[in-house]
Amino acid sequence: MTKKVIVIGSGFGGLSSALRLRAKGYEVTLLEKHFDLGGRARVFKKNDFIYDGGPTVITAPYLFEELFSLFNKKISDYVKIVPLNLWYRFVFDNGETFNYSGDELSMEKEIKKFSVNDLKGYRELVKFTEKIFNKGYADLSDKPFNNLTFMLQQIPALINLKSYKSVYGLVSNYISNEKLRRVFSMHPLLVGGNPFTTTSIYALILFLEKKWGIHYSMGGTGNVVNALEKLMKEEGIKIKKNSEVTEILTNNKKVKGVKINNSLIIDCDYIVCNSDPPNVYENLIKSQNNYNFLFRKKMKRMDYSMGLFVYYFGSKKKYKDVAHHTIYFGKSYKDHLDKIFEKKILSEDISYYLHRPSATDPNMAPNGQDAFYVLVPVPNNLSKINWSIEGEKFKNLVLDKMDKSVLPGIKENVVSDFYLTPDYFEKDLATLYGSGFSIQPKFSQSAYFRFHNQSEVFDNLYFVGAGTHPGAGMPGVISSAKVLDKIL
Repeated sequence: MTKKVIVIGSGFGGLSSALRLRAKGYEVTLLEKHFDLGGRARVFKKNDFIYDGGPTVITAPYLFEELFSLFNKKISDYVKIVPLNLWYRFVFDNGETFNYSGDELSMEKEIKKFSVNDLKGYRELVKFTEKIFNKGYADLSDKPFNNLTFMLQQIPALINLKSYKSVYGLVSNYISNEKLRRVFSMHPLLVGGNPFTTTSIYALILFLEKKWGIHYSMGGTGNVVNALEKLMKEEGIKIKKNSEVTEILTNNKKVKGVKINNSLIIDCDYIVCNSDPPNVYENLIKSQNNYNFLFRKKMKRMDYSMGLFVYYFGSKKKYKDVAHHTIYFGKSYKDHLDKIFEKKILSEDISYYLHRPSATDPNMAPNGQDAFYVLVPVPNNLSKINWSIEGEKFKNLVLDKMDKSVLPGIKENVVSDFYLTPDYFEKDLATLYGSGFSIQPKFSQSAYFRFHNQSEVFDNLYFVGAGTHPGAGMPGVISSAKVLDKIL
Protein backbone atom coordinates (compact mmCIF):
# COMPACT_ATOMS: atom_id res chain seq x y z
CA MET A 1 0.00 0.00 0.00
CA THR A 2 1.26 3.49 -0.85
CA LYS A 3 1.94 5.44 2.34
CA LYS A 4 -0.14 8.60 2.81
CA VAL A 5 1.46 11.87 3.88
CA ILE A 6 -0.32 15.04 4.91
CA VAL A 7 1.67 18.27 4.59
CA ILE A 8 0.25 21.10 6.70
CA GLY A 9 1.02 24.56 5.32
CA SER A 10 2.23 25.78 1.94
CA GLY A 11 5.21 27.96 2.72
CA PHE A 12 8.37 27.10 0.82
CA GLY A 13 9.16 24.38 3.38
CA GLY A 14 5.81 22.69 2.80
CA LEU A 15 5.89 23.04 -0.98
CA SER A 16 9.43 21.62 -1.12
CA SER A 17 8.51 18.73 1.21
CA ALA A 18 5.43 17.79 -0.78
CA LEU A 19 7.48 17.57 -3.97
CA ARG A 20 10.37 15.64 -2.40
CA LEU A 21 8.01 13.10 -0.84
CA ARG A 22 6.01 12.75 -4.05
CA ALA A 23 9.27 12.04 -5.91
CA LYS A 24 9.84 9.16 -3.45
CA GLY A 25 6.43 7.67 -4.27
CA TYR A 26 4.31 8.81 -1.32
CA GLU A 27 0.68 9.80 -1.77
CA VAL A 28 0.83 13.46 -0.74
CA THR A 29 -1.99 15.79 0.29
CA LEU A 30 -1.12 19.44 0.95
CA LEU A 31 -3.48 21.36 3.25
CA GLU A 32 -3.58 25.17 3.29
CA LYS A 33 -5.91 27.27 5.44
CA HIS A 34 -5.97 30.20 2.99
CA PHE A 35 -7.48 30.40 -0.48
CA ASP A 36 -3.97 30.70 -1.93
CA LEU A 37 -0.60 29.01 -1.43
CA GLY A 38 2.65 30.51 -0.18
CA GLY A 39 2.36 31.05 3.57
CA ARG A 40 4.58 34.04 4.34
CA ALA A 41 5.21 34.20 0.57
CA ARG A 42 1.58 34.85 -0.33
CA VAL A 43 0.82 37.55 -2.88
CA PHE A 44 -1.43 40.56 -2.28
CA LYS A 45 -3.06 42.53 -5.10
CA LYS A 46 -4.71 45.90 -4.66
CA ASN A 47 -5.64 48.57 -7.22
CA ASP A 48 -3.42 47.02 -9.93
CA PHE A 49 -0.39 46.92 -7.61
CA ILE A 50 1.17 43.50 -6.92
CA TYR A 51 2.91 42.95 -3.58
CA ASP A 52 4.95 39.98 -2.45
CA GLY A 53 3.71 39.13 1.02
CA GLY A 54 7.07 38.43 2.59
CA PRO A 55 10.28 36.82 1.29
CA THR A 56 11.82 38.82 -1.54
CA VAL A 57 15.55 38.00 -1.47
CA ILE A 58 16.37 34.80 -3.40
CA THR A 59 19.91 33.80 -2.44
CA ALA A 60 20.27 30.15 -3.52
CA PRO A 61 18.17 29.59 -6.65
CA TYR A 62 19.72 26.14 -7.15
CA LEU A 63 17.49 24.91 -4.29
CA PHE A 64 14.43 25.65 -6.42
CA GLU A 65 16.09 24.14 -9.50
CA GLU A 66 16.63 20.90 -7.56
CA LEU A 67 12.89 20.52 -6.95
CA PHE A 68 12.12 20.62 -10.68
CA SER A 69 15.03 18.31 -11.52
CA LEU A 70 13.48 15.66 -9.22
CA PHE A 71 10.95 15.22 -12.04
CA ASN A 72 13.38 15.83 -14.93
CA LYS A 73 11.97 19.30 -15.51
CA LYS A 74 13.54 22.75 -15.74
CA ILE A 75 12.52 25.68 -13.58
CA SER A 76 13.21 28.05 -16.51
CA ASP A 77 10.15 26.58 -18.25
CA TYR A 78 7.99 27.78 -15.34
CA VAL A 79 9.42 31.04 -13.99
CA LYS A 80 12.16 33.54 -14.82
CA ILE A 81 14.66 34.23 -12.04
CA VAL A 82 17.18 37.00 -12.69
CA PRO A 83 20.32 38.10 -10.80
CA LEU A 84 20.51 41.61 -9.35
CA ASN A 85 23.64 43.71 -9.78
CA LEU A 86 23.05 45.92 -6.75
CA TRP A 87 22.08 43.69 -3.83
CA TYR A 88 21.26 46.23 -1.11
CA ARG A 89 21.64 49.95 -0.70
CA PHE A 90 22.30 50.79 2.94
CA VAL A 91 21.25 54.28 3.96
CA PHE A 92 22.29 55.86 7.27
CA ASP A 93 20.41 58.52 9.20
CA ASN A 94 22.96 61.20 8.15
CA GLY A 95 22.34 60.44 4.46
CA GLU A 96 25.49 58.39 3.80
CA THR A 97 24.99 55.33 1.58
CA PHE A 98 26.73 52.00 1.01
CA ASN A 99 26.03 50.08 -2.20
CA TYR A 100 26.38 46.37 -1.39
CA SER A 101 27.00 43.98 -4.28
CA GLY A 102 28.94 40.95 -5.50
CA ASP A 103 31.50 43.13 -7.28
CA GLU A 104 34.54 43.05 -4.98
CA LEU A 105 36.17 46.13 -6.55
CA SER A 106 32.99 48.09 -6.00
CA MET A 107 32.68 46.72 -2.43
CA GLU A 108 36.20 47.81 -1.55
CA LYS A 109 35.54 51.24 -3.01
CA GLU A 110 32.42 51.51 -0.82
CA ILE A 111 34.37 50.42 2.27
CA LYS A 112 37.02 53.08 1.60
CA LYS A 113 34.27 55.74 1.80
CA PHE A 114 33.91 54.85 5.48
CA SER A 115 37.25 53.41 6.59
CA VAL A 116 40.34 52.59 4.52
CA ASN A 117 41.75 50.83 7.59
CA ASP A 118 38.95 48.22 7.46
CA LEU A 119 39.79 46.89 3.98
CA LYS A 120 42.15 44.21 5.31
CA GLY A 121 39.66 43.23 8.03
CA TYR A 122 36.87 42.94 5.45
CA ARG A 123 38.93 40.54 3.34
CA GLU A 124 39.73 38.44 6.40
CA LEU A 125 36.07 38.46 7.47
CA VAL A 126 35.01 37.12 4.07
CA LYS A 127 37.59 34.33 4.31
CA PHE A 128 36.39 33.39 7.78
CA THR A 129 32.71 33.41 6.75
CA GLU A 130 33.66 31.02 3.93
CA LYS A 131 34.92 28.57 6.58
CA ILE A 132 31.67 28.98 8.52
CA PHE A 133 29.69 28.47 5.30
CA ASN A 134 31.58 25.28 4.44
CA LYS A 135 30.75 23.79 7.83
CA GLY A 136 27.43 25.37 8.79
CA TYR A 137 25.74 25.36 5.39
CA ALA A 138 27.51 23.03 2.96
CA ASP A 139 28.09 20.32 5.57
CA LEU A 140 25.27 20.62 8.10
CA SER A 141 22.24 22.48 6.67
CA ASP A 142 20.67 19.31 5.24
CA LYS A 143 21.74 16.95 8.05
CA PRO A 144 19.23 15.85 10.73
CA PHE A 145 20.00 17.03 14.25
CA ASN A 146 17.64 14.70 16.08
CA ASN A 147 20.53 12.96 17.83
CA LEU A 148 22.47 14.52 20.73
CA THR A 149 25.57 12.43 19.94
CA PHE A 150 25.70 13.90 16.43
CA MET A 151 25.39 17.39 17.91
CA LEU A 152 28.22 16.75 20.38
CA GLN A 153 30.44 15.57 17.51
CA GLN A 154 30.06 19.01 15.89
CA ILE A 155 30.97 21.02 18.99
CA PRO A 156 34.78 21.14 18.43
CA ALA A 157 34.35 22.45 14.88
CA LEU A 158 31.71 24.97 16.00
CA ILE A 159 33.97 26.24 18.79
CA ASN A 160 36.83 26.53 16.31
CA LEU A 161 34.54 28.67 14.15
CA LYS A 162 33.79 30.92 17.16
CA SER A 163 30.10 29.99 17.21
CA TYR A 164 29.98 31.11 20.85
CA LYS A 165 30.34 34.70 19.61
CA SER A 166 27.47 36.76 18.28
CA VAL A 167 27.42 37.85 14.64
CA TYR A 168 28.07 41.44 15.73
CA GLY A 169 30.90 40.27 18.00
CA LEU A 170 32.53 38.30 15.18
CA VAL A 171 32.25 41.18 12.70
CA SER A 172 33.70 43.57 15.30
CA ASN A 173 36.83 41.39 15.46
CA TYR A 174 37.56 42.38 11.86
CA ILE A 175 35.81 45.72 11.33
CA SER A 176 36.33 48.85 13.46
CA ASN A 177 34.03 51.40 11.79
CA GLU A 178 30.60 51.34 13.47
CA LYS A 179 28.62 51.93 10.25
CA LEU A 180 30.46 49.09 8.51
CA ARG A 181 29.83 46.86 11.52
CA ARG A 182 26.11 47.44 10.97
CA VAL A 183 26.38 46.62 7.25
CA PHE A 184 28.16 43.32 7.83
CA SER A 185 26.24 42.21 10.93
CA MET A 186 22.66 42.84 9.81
CA HIS A 187 22.08 39.41 8.23
CA PRO A 188 20.53 37.76 11.33
CA LEU A 189 17.64 40.24 11.03
CA LEU A 190 16.76 38.53 7.74
CA VAL A 191 16.07 35.31 9.69
CA GLY A 192 14.55 36.75 12.87
CA GLY A 193 17.63 37.17 15.04
CA ASN A 194 19.29 39.96 16.97
CA PRO A 195 22.85 40.46 15.61
CA PHE A 196 24.01 40.95 19.22
CA THR A 197 22.73 37.54 20.41
CA THR A 198 22.55 35.39 17.24
CA THR A 199 25.32 32.80 17.02
CA SER A 200 28.06 33.77 14.57
CA ILE A 201 27.25 30.62 12.57
CA TYR A 202 24.69 32.83 10.83
CA ALA A 203 27.50 35.00 9.48
CA LEU A 204 27.58 32.30 6.80
CA ILE A 205 24.76 34.25 5.09
CA LEU A 206 27.35 36.87 4.14
CA PHE A 207 29.31 34.26 2.17
CA LEU A 208 26.20 32.46 0.89
CA GLU A 209 25.20 35.69 -0.85
CA LYS A 210 28.65 35.98 -2.40
CA LYS A 211 28.59 32.39 -3.63
CA TRP A 212 25.29 32.49 -5.52
CA GLY A 213 24.35 36.17 -5.63
CA ILE A 214 20.96 37.73 -4.96
CA HIS A 215 18.15 37.08 -7.39
CA TYR A 216 14.62 38.19 -8.13
CA SER A 217 11.73 36.24 -9.63
CA MET A 218 10.06 38.21 -12.42
CA GLY A 219 6.45 38.80 -11.41
CA GLY A 220 7.53 38.57 -7.76
CA THR A 221 8.38 35.73 -5.41
CA GLY A 222 4.75 34.72 -5.77
CA ASN A 223 5.56 33.50 -9.27
CA VAL A 224 7.91 30.90 -7.74
CA VAL A 225 4.96 29.75 -5.61
CA ASN A 226 2.81 29.57 -8.78
CA ALA A 227 5.51 27.54 -10.54
CA LEU A 228 5.73 25.06 -7.67
CA GLU A 229 1.94 24.77 -7.51
CA LYS A 230 1.82 23.98 -11.22
CA LEU A 231 4.54 21.34 -10.79
CA MET A 232 2.67 19.76 -7.85
CA LYS A 233 -0.51 19.48 -9.88
CA GLU A 234 1.38 17.91 -12.78
CA GLU A 235 2.88 15.33 -10.43
CA GLY A 236 -0.39 14.32 -8.78
CA ILE A 237 -0.11 16.02 -5.40
CA LYS A 238 -3.55 16.74 -3.94
CA ILE A 239 -3.90 20.38 -2.92
CA LYS A 240 -6.72 21.37 -0.58
CA LYS A 241 -7.10 25.12 -0.01
CA ASN A 242 -9.42 26.79 2.52
CA SER A 243 -8.58 23.78 4.70
CA GLU A 244 -7.38 24.85 8.12
CA VAL A 245 -6.02 22.08 10.32
CA THR A 246 -7.71 22.70 13.66
CA GLU A 247 -6.42 19.56 15.37
CA ILE A 248 -3.74 16.93 14.89
CA LEU A 249 -5.21 13.61 16.06
CA THR A 250 -2.93 11.39 18.14
CA ASN A 251 -2.88 7.91 19.61
CA ASN A 252 -0.15 7.45 22.22
CA LYS A 253 3.19 8.10 20.46
CA LYS A 254 1.68 8.35 16.99
CA VAL A 255 -0.24 10.91 15.00
CA LYS A 256 -3.06 9.33 13.02
CA GLY A 257 -4.73 12.15 11.11
CA VAL A 258 -6.00 15.71 11.13
CA LYS A 259 -9.26 17.51 11.69
CA ILE A 260 -9.97 20.21 9.10
CA ASN A 261 -12.12 23.27 9.83
CA ASN A 262 -13.25 21.58 13.09
CA SER A 263 -15.15 18.87 11.21
CA LEU A 264 -13.65 16.81 8.36
CA ILE A 265 -11.16 14.13 9.47
CA ILE A 266 -8.41 12.81 7.18
CA ASP A 267 -6.29 9.81 8.15
CA CYS A 268 -2.65 9.38 7.16
CA ASP A 269 0.59 7.52 7.87
CA TYR A 270 2.77 10.61 8.37
CA ILE A 271 2.23 14.30 9.01
CA VAL A 272 4.70 16.98 7.92
CA CYS A 273 4.12 20.37 9.54
CA ASN A 274 5.20 23.48 7.71
CA SER A 275 3.48 25.23 10.57
CA ASP A 276 5.22 26.93 13.50
CA PRO A 277 6.32 24.06 15.84
CA PRO A 278 5.61 25.86 19.14
CA ASN A 279 2.11 26.72 17.92
CA VAL A 280 1.54 23.14 16.76
CA TYR A 281 2.60 21.68 20.11
CA GLU A 282 0.69 24.33 22.06
CA ASN A 283 -2.55 24.61 20.10
CA LEU A 284 -3.03 21.85 17.49
CA ILE A 285 -2.32 18.84 19.69
CA LYS A 286 -5.06 18.61 22.31
CA SER A 287 -3.72 15.57 24.15
CA GLN A 288 -0.36 16.64 25.59
CA ASN A 289 0.13 13.71 27.96
CA ASN A 290 3.15 12.54 25.95
CA TYR A 291 5.11 15.75 26.61
CA ASN A 292 7.76 14.78 29.14
CA PHE A 293 9.36 17.13 31.67
CA LEU A 294 12.36 18.00 29.48
CA PHE A 295 10.22 18.79 26.44
CA ARG A 296 7.94 21.03 28.51
CA LYS A 297 11.04 22.85 29.79
CA LYS A 298 12.24 23.26 26.21
CA MET A 299 8.91 24.77 25.22
CA LYS A 300 9.03 27.24 28.10
CA ARG A 301 12.62 28.38 27.67
CA MET A 302 12.34 29.34 23.99
CA ASP A 303 12.98 32.94 22.94
CA TYR A 304 10.94 34.09 19.97
CA SER A 305 11.95 36.23 17.02
CA MET A 306 10.84 39.81 16.71
CA GLY A 307 7.51 40.73 15.18
CA LEU A 308 7.11 42.54 11.87
CA PHE A 309 5.15 45.60 10.81
CA VAL A 310 4.79 45.43 7.03
CA TYR A 311 3.35 48.39 5.16
CA TYR A 312 2.40 47.84 1.49
CA PHE A 313 1.86 50.92 -0.64
CA GLY A 314 1.65 52.11 -4.20
CA SER A 315 2.99 55.48 -5.30
CA LYS A 316 1.74 57.58 -8.21
CA LYS A 317 5.25 59.04 -8.40
CA LYS A 318 8.06 56.83 -9.72
CA TYR A 319 11.20 56.85 -7.57
CA LYS A 320 13.70 55.91 -10.27
CA ASP A 321 16.79 56.34 -8.09
CA VAL A 322 15.59 54.06 -5.29
CA ALA A 323 17.20 50.60 -5.30
CA HIS A 324 15.35 47.28 -5.47
CA HIS A 325 16.42 46.56 -1.86
CA THR A 326 17.12 49.40 0.58
CA ILE A 327 18.04 49.00 4.25
CA TYR A 328 17.78 52.16 6.33
CA PHE A 329 19.49 52.40 9.71
CA GLY A 330 18.15 54.75 12.36
CA LYS A 331 20.45 56.59 14.77
CA SER A 332 20.83 53.78 17.33
CA TYR A 333 21.55 50.12 16.61
CA LYS A 334 22.16 48.08 19.76
CA ASP A 335 19.76 50.16 21.86
CA HIS A 336 17.05 49.94 19.19
CA LEU A 337 17.42 46.15 18.90
CA ASP A 338 17.38 45.86 22.69
CA LYS A 339 14.01 47.63 22.75
CA ILE A 340 12.62 45.20 20.17
CA PHE A 341 14.00 41.91 21.49
CA GLU A 342 14.41 42.44 25.24
CA LYS A 343 12.32 45.38 26.48
CA LYS A 344 9.61 44.73 23.87
CA ILE A 345 8.66 48.37 23.43
CA LEU A 346 8.13 50.50 20.33
CA SER A 347 10.67 53.11 19.37
CA GLU A 348 10.43 56.17 17.15
CA ASP A 349 14.05 55.69 16.04
CA ILE A 350 13.22 52.91 13.59
CA SER A 351 15.28 51.03 11.02
CA TYR A 352 13.56 49.47 8.01
CA TYR A 353 13.89 47.36 4.87
CA LEU A 354 12.27 48.86 1.76
CA HIS A 355 11.40 46.63 -1.18
CA ARG A 356 10.84 48.24 -4.58
CA PRO A 357 10.21 45.37 -7.03
CA SER A 358 9.23 47.80 -9.79
CA ALA A 359 12.91 48.79 -9.91
CA THR A 360 13.49 45.47 -11.71
CA ASP A 361 9.99 44.56 -12.86
CA PRO A 362 7.76 47.50 -13.92
CA ASN A 363 4.79 45.12 -14.23
CA MET A 364 4.43 45.06 -10.43
CA ALA A 365 2.82 48.54 -10.60
CA PRO A 366 0.57 50.45 -13.03
CA ASN A 367 2.40 52.31 -15.80
CA GLY A 368 4.51 55.21 -14.47
CA GLN A 369 3.93 54.23 -10.82
CA ASP A 370 5.83 52.29 -8.15
CA ALA A 371 5.01 49.37 -5.84
CA PHE A 372 6.68 49.13 -2.44
CA TYR A 373 6.60 47.37 0.84
CA VAL A 374 8.48 48.48 3.92
CA LEU A 375 9.24 45.97 6.64
CA VAL A 376 9.96 47.29 10.14
CA PRO A 377 11.14 45.03 12.98
CA VAL A 378 8.93 45.50 16.05
CA PRO A 379 8.40 43.55 19.30
CA ASN A 380 6.44 40.32 19.04
CA ASN A 381 3.07 39.99 20.79
CA LEU A 382 4.61 39.15 24.16
CA SER A 383 4.80 42.96 24.25
CA LYS A 384 1.00 43.21 24.67
CA ILE A 385 1.02 46.11 22.18
CA ASN A 386 -2.53 46.85 21.04
CA TRP A 387 -2.04 47.08 17.28
CA SER A 388 -5.66 48.11 16.66
CA ILE A 389 -4.68 51.35 18.43
CA GLU A 390 -0.97 51.59 17.56
CA GLY A 391 -1.12 50.37 13.94
CA GLU A 392 -2.25 53.60 12.27
CA LYS A 393 0.06 55.70 14.44
CA PHE A 394 3.00 53.49 13.57
CA LYS A 395 2.13 53.59 9.85
CA ASN A 396 2.25 57.38 9.97
CA LEU A 397 5.59 57.27 11.80
CA VAL A 398 7.01 54.98 9.09
CA LEU A 399 5.67 57.21 6.33
CA ASP A 400 7.20 60.25 8.01
CA LYS A 401 10.60 58.55 8.34
CA MET A 402 10.59 57.46 4.68
CA ASP A 403 9.46 60.93 3.58
CA LYS A 404 12.49 62.44 5.35
CA SER A 405 14.98 59.86 4.11
CA VAL A 406 14.66 57.50 1.15
CA LEU A 407 11.29 58.54 -0.38
CA PRO A 408 10.91 62.34 -0.26
CA GLY A 409 7.32 63.42 -0.90
CA ILE A 410 5.90 59.92 -0.43
CA LYS A 411 3.17 61.09 1.96
CA GLU A 412 1.53 63.05 -0.86
CA ASN A 413 2.03 60.31 -3.44
CA VAL A 414 0.56 57.18 -1.81
CA VAL A 415 -2.47 56.06 -3.84
CA SER A 416 -3.09 52.61 -2.36
CA ASP A 417 -1.99 51.04 0.91
CA PHE A 418 -2.55 48.57 3.76
CA TYR A 419 -0.43 47.11 6.53
CA LEU A 420 0.08 43.92 8.52
CA THR A 421 1.12 43.71 12.17
CA PRO A 422 2.26 40.85 14.46
CA ASP A 423 -1.46 40.13 14.90
CA TYR A 424 -1.56 38.90 11.28
CA PHE A 425 1.38 36.58 11.92
CA GLU A 426 -0.29 35.22 15.06
CA LYS A 427 -3.84 34.84 13.74
CA ASP A 428 -3.45 34.24 9.99
CA LEU A 429 -0.06 32.53 9.88
CA ALA A 430 -0.42 30.77 13.26
CA THR A 431 2.96 31.71 14.72
CA LEU A 432 3.11 31.79 18.51
CA TYR A 433 3.17 35.37 19.85
CA GLY A 434 3.09 36.75 16.30
CA SER A 435 6.81 36.18 15.80
CA GLY A 436 7.93 36.87 12.26
CA PHE A 437 10.36 33.93 12.07
CA SER A 438 9.37 31.48 14.85
CA ILE A 439 12.14 31.05 17.47
CA GLN A 440 15.33 33.13 17.51
CA PRO A 441 18.53 31.69 15.96
CA LYS A 442 20.61 31.77 19.15
CA PHE A 443 23.21 29.04 19.69
CA SER A 444 21.02 27.58 22.46
CA GLN A 445 18.18 27.36 19.90
CA SER A 446 20.14 26.08 16.89
CA ALA A 447 20.61 22.61 15.39
CA TYR A 448 19.77 19.97 18.07
CA PHE A 449 18.42 22.71 20.35
CA ARG A 450 15.75 23.83 17.85
CA PHE A 451 12.53 21.89 17.44
CA HIS A 452 13.57 18.65 15.76
CA ASN A 453 12.71 17.80 12.16
CA GLN A 454 11.41 14.47 13.48
CA SER A 455 9.21 15.21 16.46
CA GLU A 456 10.68 14.61 19.90
CA VAL A 457 7.20 13.48 21.00
CA PHE A 458 5.48 11.60 18.16
CA ASP A 459 7.17 8.99 15.96
CA ASN A 460 5.50 9.87 12.68
CA LEU A 461 5.25 13.68 13.01
CA TYR A 462 7.81 15.83 11.16
CA PHE A 463 8.60 19.53 10.89
CA VAL A 464 9.94 21.77 8.14
CA GLY A 465 10.15 25.55 7.97
CA ALA A 466 11.49 28.39 10.07
CA GLY A 467 11.10 26.89 13.55
CA THR A 468 13.07 23.71 12.93
CA HIS A 469 16.61 22.95 11.68
CA PRO A 470 18.33 24.66 9.90
CA GLY A 471 16.19 27.77 10.44
CA ALA A 472 14.42 30.67 8.77
CA GLY A 473 15.09 32.32 5.42
CA MET A 474 14.47 30.78 2.00
CA PRO A 475 17.62 28.59 1.91
CA GLY A 476 16.89 27.44 5.47
CA VAL A 477 13.28 26.39 5.00
CA ILE A 478 13.93 24.70 1.64
CA SER A 479 16.92 22.89 3.17
CA SER A 480 14.66 21.65 5.98
CA ALA A 481 12.81 19.67 3.31
CA LYS A 482 16.14 18.10 2.32
CA VAL A 483 16.59 17.05 5.96
CA LEU A 484 13.11 15.52 5.83
CA ASP A 485 14.13 13.69 2.66
CA LYS A 486 16.89 11.96 4.62
CA ILE A 487 14.78 10.88 7.60
CA LEU A 488 11.43 9.90 6.07
